[in-house]
Amino acid sequence: MKIVLLGYMASGKSSIGRKLSSKTGLTLIDLDDYIVEREKMTISNIFSEKGEIYFRKIEGIYLAEILNKEEGFILSLGGGTPCYGNNIQIINEANATSIYLQASVKKLAERLIAKKQKRPLVASLNDDQIFEFVGKHLFERTRFYEQAKISIKTDGKKKNEVVEEIYNLLF
Repeated sequence: MKIVLLGYMASGKSSIGRKLSSKTGLTLIDLDDYIVEREKMTISNIFSEKGEIYFRKIEGIYLAEILNKEEGFILSLGGGTPCYGNNIQIINEANATSIYLQASVKKLAERLIAKKQKRPLVASLNDDQIFEFVGKHLFERTRFYEQAKISIKTDGKKKNEVVEEIYNLLF
């Protein structure tokens, strides 16, 4: 089985992916980590040295590479991955189950504010600006996220509850 977790920054893709991986025994692949390993550069360095266009191009190439693997896995995408090129189409045409981890602007902003120092995109923003930033981004990206085969609302749920919900839907 191939499971693709998508959603906005701080929606829980990595942490839910880790827990789901433990529960199912499926390998967790984080697309950003995969890119760093293959390119031998951090994501920040790729952006600063080669630019966003280059990053988005290789992101699509590595996404397709992973989706073509024979064995099952859980793939945690970057927040923007489904929104560029024809990535959402590639995901949905693959023999994979795409799952949108859907959280509200309020919940996402709260999570980002709590860990803002670890999030370069929002580290320099004040709390009010983060709410505005998330609201704008989410508005632009939701049409891509909603093309996932399954949507799971995560607000008010513990990570383990979301994992159980996914597990019960797929296994």
